Amino acid sequence: MGRAFEYRKERKMKRWGNMSRVFTKIGKEITIATKEGGSDPDTNPRLRVLMQQAKKENMPKDTVERAIKKATDRDASDYKQVVYEGYGPFGVAIVVETATDNTTRTVANVRSYFNKYGGSLGTTGSLEFLFDHKCVFKIAEKEGVSLEDLELELIDFGVDEVEADENEIYLYGEFKSYSEIQSYLESNGFEIHSAEFERIPTDTKVLDEEQKAQIEKLLEKFEEDDDVQNVFHNMEM
Repeated sequence: MGRAFEYRKERKMKRWGNMSRVFTKIGKEITIATKEGGSDPDTNPRLRVLMQQAKKENMPKDTVERAIKKATDRDASDYKQVVYEGYGPFGVAIVVETATDNTTRTVANVRSYFNKYGGSLGTTGSLEFLFDHKCVFKIAEKEGVSLEDLELELIDFGVDEVEADENEIYLYGEFKSYSEIQSYLESNGFEIHSAEFERIPTDTKVLDEEQKAQIEKLLEKFEEDDDVQNVFHNMEM
């Protein structure tokens, strides 16, 4: 298995085990996508794939519709996507992606979590060199298409890693290649289960079990915050 696949699989297991958190996360992304590209999935590719993802996760249809409506409701709060970067104890780099309607509250919370567990909030962009920003598509296997052939075909569209797992295929590509990859998959009849953005560490920190437990407590605080969408780190899993 590739480095990106193994890192992502381990990181996702805990967060995506909580269905209510999944619905909240996807709901916010649907609202943001609708705000940016309109409420018609036929003309909004990002919304289209998020609706497919919501269906795959058994997200209730009325919850999806509310998330879309929220983007056009003048009285509804407007989400802003803000990324916070900092170091936890033992020099572990942590990137926190948020979608918030109150940045004052969110930055205060994020800073307090770092401080409480022996870390510190840094400046935006300070950890960019430690992570590769990737788009990740999860698609259904397609009859008659081999993994090798698919990988060769998609190299020209920005995909640099392809992995299979339990009748699904994971495609990893450059962040900027998202729309090209989605367009190829839809044009060639692939069923897209999800499409997300990941930050894969270029190098990892090896910690002992006691140190890992301390970092895990900090990560859990971030994950429990309703404003937090994703948390990435470079601790060896």
